[in-house]
Amino acid sequence: LTFFNDLTASFSRSNSQRIFKCSQGGLMSKRMLMVMTSHEIMGDTGKKTGMWLEEFAAPYYAFKDQGYTITLASPMGGQVPFDPNSLADDAMTDDAMRYTKDELARSAIASTIPLEDVRAEEFDAVFYPGGHGPLWDLSDNVHSIKLIEDTIAANKPVGAVCHAPIVLKDVKTPDGKYLVEGKSVTGFSNSEEAAMELTDVVPYLVEDELVKKGGQYESADNFAVKVCTDGLLVTGQNPPSSRPAADALIKLLS
Repeated sequence: LTFFNDLTASFSRSNSQRIFKCSQGGLMSKRMLMVMTSHEIMGDTGKKTGMWLEEFAAPYYAFKDQGYTITLASPMGGQVPFDPNSLADDAMTDDAMRYTKDELARSAIASTIPLEDVRAEEFDAVFYPGGHGPLWDLSDNVHSIKLIEDTIAANKPVGAVCHAPIVLKDVKTPDGKYLVEGKSVTGFSNSEEAAMELTDVVPYLVEDELVKKGGQYESADNFAVKVCTDGLLVTGQNPPSSRPAADALIKLLS
C-alpha cells in the first residue's frame, strides 16, 4: 500500500505504442511533458551524442518530488540516447546518480512515446532537456513547433535548457510574431560551444539563433548557472542550470 501511495505507474497501448507515465501520490497532480532528442550522432564526426543526463535527471526529479505526473516523449519514440560524456564520473551529479539507481525512470527513458502522438491539451507544462541532439532533430521539428505554439496559446508554460532552447527558433505566437522576440532568453552560449570545440560541427549555434529571432539573449560565464523567466517561457543556459530552470517552471505552476 505504501508503494502505491508514494509512486504509481500506468501503462496503456495506443496504436501499438506504450505510453508511460509516473507520478507520486496526489489528487491534483500537475501533468508535465518532457520532450527529448532521438538523435545520437554528432554531425560528420562519427562520435556519439544525444541527451545530457543531468539535463534530464535534475528536472525529472524536481518534478517527480513535487508529485507531478510525468510523460516522456521523443521524435522517434522508444529509447532516448544519452551523450556518453554525460555519463563520465565528473558529470555524475547527485540527480544523475539517482537516475542510475532508478529502475522506473530507466524504463521510462527506454519507452518514450513518439512526439507526433502527444497533444498540448493533455499537459500543464512542457520541458525540453538538452544535449547536442536537439540541434538536429528538434530544431525544425513541426510536431515540436506545434506543441509549443499550442501550449503557449493555452497560457501554459514551456521550459528548455542548454541546447534545447533551439526548439524555440521557429515558434510563433498567435499573432504571428516569433515567440522569443523581445523576450529575455538564454541557452548554450557561443563561448561555451567554442570551449567544447564544436562550433564548426553543430548545425546551429543556440545563441545566434535566438538573437536572429529577436530574443534578448543573456548569459553568465561559461558553465555558470543562468536562468531566464519571461512570461510563460523559462530557459536555462547549460547543464548546471537544469534544476534551477526546472524550479523556475515549478514556480510558474504553483
